[in-house]
Amino acid sequence: MSSRLERRLGLGDAVFIGLGSMIGAGVFAAFQPAAQIAGAGMLVGLVVAAIVAFCNASSSAQLAAQYPSAGGSYVYGREELGPRWGFAAGWSFLIGKTASSAAMAMVFAAYAVPSEWARPVAVAVVVVLVTVNLFGITRTALLTKVIVIPVLALLAVVIASGVIGGSWAIVPESLQSWFGGGGEWRLSGTVPAHAEVESAIGGPLAVLQSAGLLFFAFAGYARIATLGEEVRDPAKNIPRAIGIAFAVVVVVYAAVGVTALGALGASGLAATDNPLVDVVTTNGWAWAAPLVRIGAALASLGALLALIAGLGRTAFAMAREGDLPRWFSAVHARYKTPYRAELVVGAVVVVLVLVADLRGVIGFSSFGVLLYYFVANLAAFRQARAFRRYPRAVSVLGALGCAVLVITLPLPAVVTGALVVIAGFVLREVRTRTPRLN
Repeated sequence: MSSRLERRLGLGDAVFIGLGSMIGAGVFAAFQPAAQIAGAGMLVGLVVAAIVAFCNASSSAQLAAQYPSAGGSYVYGREELGPRWGFAAGWSFLIGKTASSAAMAMVFAAYAVPSEWARPVAVAVVVVLVTVNLFGITRTALLTKVIVIPVLALLAVVIASGVIGGSWAIVPESLQSWFGGGGEWRLSGTVPAHAEVESAIGGPLAVLQSAGLLFFAFAGYARIATLGEEVRDPAKNIPRAIGIAFAVVVVVYAAVGVTALGALGASGLAATDNPLVDVVTTNGWAWAAPLVRIGAALASLGALLALIAGLGRTAFAMAREGDLPRWFSAVHARYKTPYRAELVVGAVVVVLVLVADLRGVIGFSSFGVLLYYFVANLAAFRQARAFRRYPRAVSVLGALGCAVLVITLPLPAVVTGALVVIAGFVLREVRTRTPRLN
């Protein structure tokens, strides 16, 4: 069996894989809990999340140009900081994004079928998408395009409903109410009790917590970097793909966030379980509500497809370097995919879908993703001047941003994530001292 991948993806393919990873369930679900925490201040949280994400994307693009190989920050950390840092990034990516994959499958099923069928359908969609990935990355890129294009069109419908039928006066009113007289930070309006607003947490901390939630709607650009051995002319195309995908997503998310606030207000947005469905309904476009539900399901599907591709290739890269058993580094002779790694990843995702709840897997995912990007920023900071495309201050800001957003996570997620990372290091040390385990 070979342990090399084949370069089959162009710039457009890489951009769509990045868009498919970022424009996932987050854009349909993240604004509601962000509004619960910070009210209209979620718009400030969105800006904070975008700044941190921009720094992370810049560091990832800069590193990908120098290290165009599969594995993303696992490779970057290993080359710039040392093997243990690389393992920290790779292991964090695997645990975080495996949990995120389970979350995407759950969200897809929640929108697509009645609740009693949710878990079986979530398992089925994981099996189908793992199979798609096994047949080759060009098929993955093609299916991602098929998913992303209609999702972008449906988000355009949501935005158009606000432009044509929305009450835009509510946005400045909500912001003014949020700041309050004399600079008081508070939610606008009266939020129903069932919205579970964390009103005891106010001010800048509430904005940071909302930023922590909204950040993960941006976090898919790393998937482009993990495909470094399958993109043609990677030193040129990977940084460009990351930049293009990120720019598109920032514009879309900002427009959707303002549209949602304009239609529902902070209190209404905090109280709804289906914010974008309610946006089009409130704006008089009820005919679009079923389409938005379909869009949410498709977006979750696209994110899950790209996640599985990135997870398998990170596990492949770690196995090739000896940080995971080399059994995982096998590449299928015909389809040129890391099939063993992808099958194992798929099996773990299925187990999580069957035993975990959505809140738990999202919190666990958040911890792993932030640690992954923290290592990426440190690696970018250490790059030689000849390879740096951005000032070191960008990497510093990104690392600090990741560290600050970790504070916003629930304590159980932080404790569980830390324990799993420690367990990974322990197993790695045992393996490296016991050659037969390879």
